[in-house]
Amino acid sequence: MSTSPELRSDSDPDAAERSGLSRRSVLARSATGMGIALSGSVTGLFGAGAAPAGARNGKPPKGQVGYGPLVDDPAGLLSLPAGFTYKIVAQSGVTKLDSGEPTPSDPDGTASFVRHGGSGSVLIVNHEVGGGEPYPVPQVAGLTYDPAAGGGTTTIEVDKEGNRVREYVSLAGTLNNCAGGRSPWATWLTCEEAESLRGETKPHGYVFEVDPYDLDANRDPKPIKALGRYAHEALVIDPDTGTIYLTEDAGNPNGLLYRWTPPEEALPLGKGVLRTVSDDAGVLEALKASTLDGAHVPDLSVATTPGTTYRAAWVAVPDRDARTVSTRKQFTNPQITRSRKLEGMWWGDGGAYFVCSFARLTDGSAAQHDGQIWFLDPLADTIELKLHFAYTPLDQDSDPDGPDNITVSAYGGLIIAEDGEGKQHLVGSTESGEPFMFARNDDAEDSEFTGPNFSHDKKTLFANIQTPGYVFAIQGPFAKQR
Repeated sequence: MSTSPELRSDSDPDAAERSGLSRRSVLARSATGMGIALSGSVTGLFGAGAAPAGARNGKPPKGQVGYGPLVDDPAGLLSLPAGFTYKIVAQSGVTKLDSGEPTPSDPDGTASFVRHGGSGSVLIVNHEVGGGEPYPVPQVAGLTYDPAAGGGTTTIEVDKEGNRVREYVSLAGTLNNCAGGRSPWATWLTCEEAESLRGETKPHGYVFEVDPYDLDANRDPKPIKALGRYAHEALVIDPDTGTIYLTEDAGNPNGLLYRWTPPEEALPLGKGVLRTVSDDAGVLEALKASTLDGAHVPDLSVATTPGTTYRAAWVAVPDRDARTVSTRKQFTNPQITRSRKLEGMWWGDGGAYFVCSFARLTDGSAAQHDGQIWFLDPLADTIELKLHFAYTPLDQDSDPDGPDNITVSAYGGLIIAEDGEGKQHLVGSTESGEPFMFARNDDAEDSEFTGPNFSHDKKTLFANIQTPGYVFAIQGPFAKQR
């Protein structure tokens, strides 16, 4: 999950988590003073019903958005609204794995699952290690894909209070594990943001499935080659059809949005099925968007008005394993639709929300913005712009930019991890569509937020700061909007 061009070069699931953000709750609105145009009344993840400090009768003071102002953290690490607290679940180089090695560097995409017995959570944490980081994922016999690569995942168990119980390696020997996606059958699909062979012993740029409960199921890691080899960022799975949508974070030329349709013989998808499909199973396609009157849209950056809707068509990828040419380079611009910085995804309300982090004229984009969030409706075959972050180069600390990971919550709203310029935040929204800051990274390294997600009981928000490498459990007066 690399970032802004000026600063850096990229047991059963809880039913409420699957319910997601209602499309009807996202209608057109502009958020004054924050450079965000919201396409709708986004039901607040952190809303007025939370009764922050200074509230009366369970309501915030007049004019207050969200939980109120952030309170400076005396430890200089994570500032939150009054009434909220955090615990450090893991810290790169400081906390220890069960095997004795330090927690690996660069925590990124993360998913949580209910812990056995229903009390607490099991986290699977990506480590976006590409080489040169001080703490690679330790090589574990039977769990290592390529001994020349230092990325992978760790699994962390925490109790219901957010206290760390244990941490261990669940996948090793992969490269630049950035984001991924949680499956409807309660596993984590971790994505390699890579596409070239740089001294490794095996090709990279694949998706791997990680089981949060059964370590034996993770042995002899097998890339899911049917999903293609490219700079994967994130994915979502349609629980009804098994169709998988995937983002590509790449440039020169900019990346694509992909769709994989599974073969009939692989359905219904479930634990371990993706490990068994052939390398050329199903159909991998790239998005080709057009306006409602049929004009081709080669670049998503041109959309600035929330509510803008394009028709979605799909074009088969000629060589999904990119044996000689990267998948995105197998198309000319008239054949497909590109976007700079295709990042996080989340399934909600029968469709896929996906993020375009930013666009600049200097990176080949047709227009400039500080972020977009789209909704892909697989039944209507459309994509619709839901949020637009205006390009505001003069305000780097108070105006959010560079949305990256996104989480759709059972609270009926969303939270966005910022990975842009200036101060980094977790950004929430009220039910009226007004954005607000929920957390600020005050660490001296000022790195991106990654991996926000809620525990199954909705009492803990887990989130990471990639450098120097923190995994947090945040608790407080979360509440559904009234």
